[in-house]
Amino acid sequence: MKFSLATFGLASLVASAAAMSVSYDTGYDDPNRSMGVVSCSDGPNGLMHRFPTQGAIPNFPRIGGLSGIAWNSAQCGSCHKITYNGKSIFVVAIDSSSTGFNIGLTAMNELTNNQATSLGRIEAEVTNASPSDCRM
Repeated sequence: MKFSLATFGLASLVASAAAMSVSYDTGYDDPNRSMGVVSCSDGPNGLMHRFPTQGAIPNFPRIGGLSGIAWNSAQCGSCHKITYNGKSIFVVAIDSSSTGFNIGLTAMNELTNNQATSLGRIEAEVTNASPSDCRM
């Protein structure tokens, strides 16, 4: 029985990792940009009451949009580990994205060893992470 539960727990962790398309948008690099322009603006799950600008988010500039997020989503402020070619960064989801994860150019350069503009879009492994990993 213990083996089955341990196996199930391990399988659940593995299942939470997913290959995902990751791109960049320089709008997420602007520390003065109002949180009023992103999906996670106001509402009970909104972030702008705690963080009026993107630069106020503790993990800035490692922020971005994630597919599946909409206005007032429960995923607003969630932390995700993105891994590409053995390099990992932790990103806070603050906005929606039509495909995968869309992060700032600075974060994408950190992830790709300054190759973001030449690569454009990458396939990376994305896993849910603890809020503390993103200093939230």
